[in-house]
Amino acid sequence: MVLISHGTGGSPLVYRTIARHLARNGFVVEMLEHPFNNRNDNTVEGTVDNLTIRPKHISMAIDWFFNSEDFTKVLKPDSVSVIGHSMGGYTALAASGGISTSFPYESFDEKSHLINVTPDYRIKSLVLLAPASVWFKTKGALEGINIPILMLVGEKNRFTPYFHAEIILNGITDSTKIQHKIVENAGHFSFLSPFPKEMTNASFLPSQDPPGFNREYFHHELNEEITEFLLKNIQ
Repeated sequence: MVLISHGTGGSPLVYRTIARHLARNGFVVEMLEHPFNNRNDNTVEGTVDNLTIRPKHISMAIDWFFNSEDFTKVLKPDSVSVIGHSMGGYTALAASGGISTSFPYESFDEKSHLINVTPDYRIKSLVLLAPASVWFKTKGALEGINIPILMLVGEKNRFTPYFHAEIILNGITDSTKIQHKIVENAGHFSFLSPFPKEMTNASFLPSQDPPGFNREYFHHELNEEITEFLLKNIQ
């Protein structure tokens, strides 16, 4: 089973091509929408509440699937993976054992807080796409994560620049667990499924890529790379 965690203020639908490809290759895919941090209701963006509840959504979704008679007969209990893009990358890391700390501006008392999240050890691998990771800067924040990770970042990502990836690369104790690649000329939104022509314009930022980047072509490669990684790490 694979769960996909979208970015802040986003939608699960923008990862539809990844989800469809995985489903065609035998995965049960859960495209969850994070309450109060999505395109329709974004009231908890930039708050301690968002840092706390996002990882819990992952565990709640896993619980639902494994408690469903329709799915328990087809799911492998030790083969749960999470794909996270941008803030979804934070979510995946926090749900699987990362210890995050908020920034003062994210709480009413203007103080930093340790975020209380119970790790979900049913998660056995992560795919991080242009992940947001600044909440894991504290020493030892990522030492509790010891599962395979595929991390892909865009060369020209202005929203979660490369230092976000460096926090993860330096924070995971066993660096051999991380398969890491910088995607040439890719931007932050290049990991979203290609949009229809009528939605692709300069005023709609998620549809835009750096000049010369072919999102359609890239997603054929991306789908294969993610699928190969997940299949390799099924227990």
